[in-house]
Amino acid sequence: MPIKLVVFDMAGTTVKDDNDVTAAFQSAIAAYGYQIPAEIINPLMGYEKKTAITKMLNIYEADHTRITTVLIDSIHHKFVELMISHYLQTPKLTALPHAEETMAALRSKGVKIGINTGFSRVIADTIIARLQWREKGLFDYLIGSDEVPAGRPDPAMIFNMMQLAGITDAQEVAKVGDTEVDIREGQNAGCRYVIGVTTGTFSRETLQPYAPTHIIDDIAEVINIIN
Repeated sequence: MPIKLVVFDMAGTTVKDDNDVTAAFQSAIAAYGYQIPAEIINPLMGYEKKTAITKMLNIYEADHTRITTVLIDSIHHKFVELMISHYLQTPKLTALPHAEETMAALRSKGVKIGINTGFSRVIADTIIARLQWREKGLFDYLIGSDEVPAGRPDPAMIFNMMQLAGITDAQEVAKVGDTEVDIREGQNAGCRYVIGVTTGTFSRETLQPYAPTHIIDDIAEVINIIN
């Protein structure tokens, strides 16, 4: 049974991230009085961002009655502002090594390419526009975590792209990502291959407990796995 759709994560998987997302989280949440170290934030990369913010507040806010929807939305709004400003201006925004070549090679073989992310769609669109991935014809589907009822590890984003591709069997789908929730998302969707990459937040050792079908150091290895 051939793979018909490969779903790639963004930051840390296909897009270089020099802790920029973590820094934006720290700045956004610090504006509301919380000082959160990177070692707490990094494991939460990949989650829908309001979910990640809620998890952080549950650790650092002793009075849980203060963890309101208004507070979470306000921090998230600040985070989105910071991320858009960063991705619009930074000269460091670039694809990770072999990411563009891998997506192009798969598409040339007739495999559909999906990109999903824990970012909201407006941030994802900003990145895609800067990298000119639409103009380069590198993907078929793009979806942000705010476009589905539940973000990762819920499989809704993968199911959405399967529907767009006319795929009913998740055994024809591979998921590729760099975090725990990428792995669990692929597993929850029932993907045939759930591939962890070590180019982002998680190392080989920290990915292993989540039991992906493969762990790779170079995204180009995806081509050999699915063939």
